[in-house]
Amino acid sequence: MTLPFFVYGTLRPGEPHHATFLRGRTHTEEPARLTGAVLHDGPGCPYAVEEPGSVVVGELITPLPDAYGELLAALDRLEEYAPGDARNLYERVAREVVRDTDGATVRAWVYVAAPAVAARLRARGEPVEGGDWRARG
Repeated sequence: MTLPFFVYGTLRPGEPHHATFLRGRTHTEEPARLTGAVLHDGPGCPYAVEEPGSVVVGELITPLPDAYGELLAALDRLEEYAPGDARNLYERVAREVVRDTDGATVRAWVYVAAPAVAARLRARGEPVEGGDWRARG
C-alpha cells in the first residue's frame, strides 16, 4: 500500500531527522493533525499513543514516487519497526489524518507506540500539552 506519511516529532521540518531522511525525497509537506492519539515525550523521542479525544500535530509527507520504497525502508529502520516483531517500539499503521489547508481527510502511515510501550506511557508517561512536539516545554 503506497500511502503518505504523517510525522509528528523528529521527522518534522526543522527537526533533527528531517534533513537526513526526508530532504530531497518529498513531493509535498503539509500541516496536518492525527485525531484519536495523545503525544508523549520519551524517553528520548516522541510517541503517539492511540486514545480517543486527543489530537497530535504534525505534517503529512508525500514522498516522491521514485523515492518511496527506499524511504519506507529507511523510516522502518529509524523507528526500529519490523512487521510482527513483539520487540517493536513503534507500529506502522494506516490512519486517517486531517490536512490543515483544506480539512481533507487523508489515509497515511503513522508510527504509533507499540502496545507494550503505549501501556507504559499511559501509566507513567508525560503527555505533551497540545499534542505539538515543537511546542513542548
